[in-house]
Amino acid sequence: MPHTMIKKILQARVYDVAVETPISPATQLSKRLGNEILLKREDLQPVFSFKIRGAYNKICQLSREELDRGVIAASAGNHAQGVALAAQKLGIRATIVMPATTPDVKVNAVRARGAEVILSGDAFDAAFAKSQEIVKQTGQVYVHPFDDLDTIAGQGTVGVEILRQIEGNIDAIFVPVGGGGLIAGIAAYVKYLRPEIKVIGVEPVDAACLKVAMEAGKPTRLAQVGIFAEGVAVAQIGENTFNIAKDTVDEVITVTTDEMCAAIKDIYDDTRSITEPAGACALAGLKKYIEREGAQGQRLIAINSGANVNFDRLRHVSERAELGEKREAIIAVKIPEQPGSFKDFCQALVGRSITEFNYRYNDAHEAVLFVGVALGGSPHSREELLEDLKAYEIVDLTDDETAKVHVRHMIGGHLRSDKGELLYSFEFPERPGALLKFLNTLGGQWNISMFHYRNHGDAYGRVLVGLQAVGEETDLTRYLNELGYPYQDENDNPACKLFFR
Repeated sequence: MPHTMIKKILQARVYDVAVETPISPATQLSKRLGNEILLKREDLQPVFSFKIRGAYNKICQLSREELDRGVIAASAGNHAQGVALAAQKLGIRATIVMPATTPDVKVNAVRARGAEVILSGDAFDAAFAKSQEIVKQTGQVYVHPFDDLDTIAGQGTVGVEILRQIEGNIDAIFVPVGGGGLIAGIAAYVKYLRPEIKVIGVEPVDAACLKVAMEAGKPTRLAQVGIFAEGVAVAQIGENTFNIAKDTVDEVITVTTDEMCAAIKDIYDDTRSITEPAGACALAGLKKYIEREGAQGQRLIAINSGANVNFDRLRHVSERAELGEKREAIIAVKIPEQPGSFKDFCQALVGRSITEFNYRYNDAHEAVLFVGVALGGSPHSREELLEDLKAYEIVDLTDDETAKVHVRHMIGGHLRSDKGELLYSFEFPERPGALLKFLNTLGGQWNISMFHYRNHGDAYGRVLVGLQAVGEETDLTRYLNELGYPYQDENDNPACKLFFR
């Protein structure tokens, strides 16, 4: 396989449509972190993503008879645009099956390349199933987004360019991982020529399919996949990609939503370009590696893999970037309900800035505050803050996703009812009418006592719901399982207990 794969990469046809992207220095970040940090700018491709490389190379390998039948792919984003552009360049028919939840900006971009778009289902799996039905009906050739040797070879040209563009030492290359096509191609080539260079995969903590596969020794399907970085939101690593990665990838680092948001801001600060969450994933892992290893003076490269981000998503990114950079902490604080107590609390912050403050009167004796506090950005800033406030009863909510997505926007007091309340968070497909359907379906059985929904430009909506169903937990759990939406019990969540109980 190694020699065969290297030959495929060197013979890959990509430059009819792709460009050799530059490597940009992240000057400010390099100075701040004490290492030379470089960004491979795949966000500058004609379709704003590396995916055009693999898609075009795969389609170029098809026979004349296969080309005449046309190609088809299932994709919600970057692969779709790559296949559409490749087909347009070659003058062949292309059909792209996309989930019905796909934002219009991506659907329109694919149609603008001349491809037929079919919307089907709420997620990739449903779109893939539909594409396979069409393959049987029409005989079109399916172009896989990652688990194909020709696709992998096309992505591997990124590695060829890096070694050609960078003279001298490279300590590590950080690569975002979804299905594994990009890291398999880069790792195969780089490790063959320069085995001393570390190739490190980076995945979101809630979509770590390669990390799980490496630990299990085989591709393993994740029960649930996080949706923030949809470009790498893959439930199972490919067979071909895993077979290459297991022998060539040094390690896999996982990163949080906040860390990816901070990396998006870092890229913007140094390049004035805005990347998608998956595109910043590698840089987030690079920063985590530096902190873990205490690295200094190294030359580190992160693949900026794409810039297809919905504009609406940016408000969420800006909200979370400071948390990801460890420049802000979110805490809940109990203070006496009496004049001067808030002033005393502010004085205890020792000159730190308050970035957010939420409060509602609770009872005559005690108040609970939801507070954001600016930090210095050092690894120990949060611990120092908590030490300064040790005279107060504090709950650190900085890593509490429910607190950051929902609770901070809905501080409102406790339920005044003898019927009680159960709290759950949900994800549901973001499409016209989906929220109303969700409300009608859920509210038709139990009274909804609290509800918070906020659209962040994702393909999925995120909701926190209070239901008056105490004493009926068994029936409710059965009903929620049948409802089919991913959900989580939030009744023991610290933020919920403080502000809603």
